[in-house]
Amino acid sequence: MRNYYIKRILSAILTLFIIATVTFFMMKLMPGGPFARERPIQPEIIELLEEKYNLNDPIFVQYYKYMLGIIKFDFGYSYRELGVNVTEQILLKFPISLRLGLYATIAIIVLGIPIGIVSALRENTWVDHLAMFLATIGVTIPSFVVAVVYISLVAGQLGWVDAFGLDEWTSYIGPVLALAAYSLSFVSRLTRSSMLEVLRQDYMRTARANGLPKVKVLYKHALKNALIPVVTYIGPMFASIITGSFVVERVFSIGGIGKYYVESVSNRDYTMIMAVTVFYAAIYIFMVFLVDIAYSWIDPRIKLGKTSGE
Repeated sequence: MRNYYIKRILSAILTLFIIATVTFFMMKLMPGGPFARERPIQPEIIELLEEKYNLNDPIFVQYYKYMLGIIKFDFGYSYRELGVNVTEQILLKFPISLRLGLYATIAIIVLGIPIGIVSALRENTWVDHLAMFLATIGVTIPSFVVAVVYISLVAGQLGWVDAFGLDEWTSYIGPVLALAAYSLSFVSRLTRSSMLEVLRQDYMRTARANGLPKVKVLYKHALKNALIPVVTYIGPMFASIITGSFVVERVFSIGGIGKYYVESVSNRDYTMIMAVTVFYAAIYIFMVFLVDIAYSWIDPRIKLGKTSGE
């Protein structure tokens, strides 16, 4: 087990190193520059700006300073906003996206998995058909449509909640709904299909034939095995949600990291782009690692770091 953890940590460090390196050189290969404007800037000013941000250093010197900054979690200053520290901006805006992502993930797990289980146990009944019909709608409707309809109907015509910002607890309902709609529907369908596949296995028929209690058969044998593909999806999904959704944050006027990241791309704010890319990659890798740990908890037969037959 310890060797497995060491290998995964080393693998994560190598992956982050590769992502950071590729991101850095991709930014350097992009046409234009961080100080490009609609109105041309005098060459003398551009030269001073490049000297200020060490952009006139040799490329590998810039790369060394960039990697050293990542180790210290210091991504430098924004090229577009004077005096704005990128690390401070991430620490300021990430908690907003994190809260929305946590609430959305809780809704996905609390609602999506039970719906999928009930649909599987009531296969081909009206309950199953209704649940899967709603899940299909949720999968096909984009998040921005959910957000716009919510604002128009619930916030606009009915006036039950505020349309923008996160001033009240009710303000979270719309963004969380828009964030969770697709994944909740997908998790419901995935849970149902996985549960049905497990219920049709020979060992399930054997367990029922041996007279084991139905609840024990469903929980101990069916549910745990059925949850493995669901957990596989939820891990990366959580990493994606908590790092912000530009569409949802833009529609609801929420200043999370997703909105800020896309704006930095539009503004060619290279330090912000590289910082958030590495930050997202780190979260994604960490969540994949947690998924591997969850496998062994859900099903003790799965041993981390063991190959088949060991």
